[in-house]
Amino acid sequence: MLDINFIRQNPDKMKETCRVKNIDLNIDEILKLDKERRELIKKTDSLRAEQNKIKKGEIEKGRKIKTELKPLLERLSLVEKEYNSLMLLVPNIVSDDTPVGPDETYNKEIYRWGEPKNFDFKIKDHIQLGKDLDLIDLKQGVKTSGFRGYYLKNEAALLELALIWHVVLRMTAKGFSPVIPPTIIREFALIGSGHFPFDRNEVYQIANPGRLADGNKIKEPLFLGGTSEPSLLAYFAGKTLTEKELPIKIFGFSQCYRSEAGSYGKDTKGLYRLHEFMKVEEVILCKNDVNESNKWLEEMREISQEILEELELPYRVIQISTGDMGAGKYKMYDIETWMPSRNNYGETHSDSNMTDWQARRLNIKYIDEKGEKRFVHTLNNTVIALPRILIAILENYQRKDGRIDVPKVLQKYLGFKIIPRK
Repeated sequence: MLDINFIRQNPDKMKETCRVKNIDLNIDEILKLDKERRELIKKTDSLRAEQNKIKKGEIEKGRKIKTELKPLLERLSLVEKEYNSLMLLVPNIVSDDTPVGPDETYNKEIYRWGEPKNFDFKIKDHIQLGKDLDLIDLKQGVKTSGFRGYYLKNEAALLELALIWHVVLRMTAKGFSPVIPPTIIREFALIGSGHFPFDRNEVYQIANPGRLADGNKIKEPLFLGGTSEPSLLAYFAGKTLTEKELPIKIFGFSQCYRSEAGSYGKDTKGLYRLHEFMKVEEVILCKNDVNESNKWLEEMREISQEILEELELPYRVIQISTGDMGAGKYKMYDIETWMPSRNNYGETHSDSNMTDWQARRLNIKYIDEKGEKRFVHTLNNTVIALPRILIAILENYQRKDGRIDVPKVLQKYLGFKIIPRK
């Protein structure tokens, strides 16, 4: 959500932003509703002021004002409902250096690290490696969980836990506070993060949300989070912080759920695109200063890069174009890690500066050094997404004899250096 004053002052800029982000939104209609809304508020406030001045015995005057007020309030209610609904669709503006284009083909590679390994044998994909070494069971996963279901077993399960613990230690050493947030969340959290209304079809709604303490059914809709970002942000909803408290640096570890409704036919085999997975996500709340929030955007990206370099996995950094970045993003990077079986890089990390777009939706403010209330800037970044990163590890570390080496940085957590054939 953006400040309506900014939209009033920059209608052409907002129309262009909608165009480059492929968002079908009528800015003129919002401004028209905003004008009518302000006029109605002015009229109703004026009538209420008159109503408050009515003296005892002026019954007819009171009835007249009440009669005039009723249709105005009814119209105001309708206008505000439509206005608020459209305001939730208003996209964030983009940084000047964001590539402009309608889709992912306009994304720009800005950095590359490591060289893909030249294998002197015919490589296997992670599905075959998982089967041969008894690490992954997709067949039983589908039988138990349905489409995209999976079991991680034996050393693969231990490897995932080692990755999580390694990342937790790295993040705390970087000054981030750990949080295990709820994954069952209310609608306001998803509206606040911007996942609603844009990605509603990607989010699972709980059909049977349970009962209250008095035994009555819970009528409010509840959802399964696709990332810990909405829960982490919602923790601060409605709060006014002090400038001294900023930046707030936290990271969440959680199970994540996504319907993947928009990815029909894509990556249907293996561990790349799943309905449930684990992820470590970092979130920063900082001052309302785009130079500062962009500085944190770069630092968050560097953390993910450092982790991939510790794992000795080749990767590249992509700056995301306007048409591929989502409504709330001001500036965004993806990191893609080399996956031999794809003979290409696959997305493993996403790093975004949302400026104050989310903070306005969640009403997260701080009092600056001048004593003025301002909305914070929010940022989020994937520290590690599991088990997707296991694809890169299993495939890049496979050996000719069918075994898999364990990345050196993880060996201290596991007590073994090689995953053997069974």
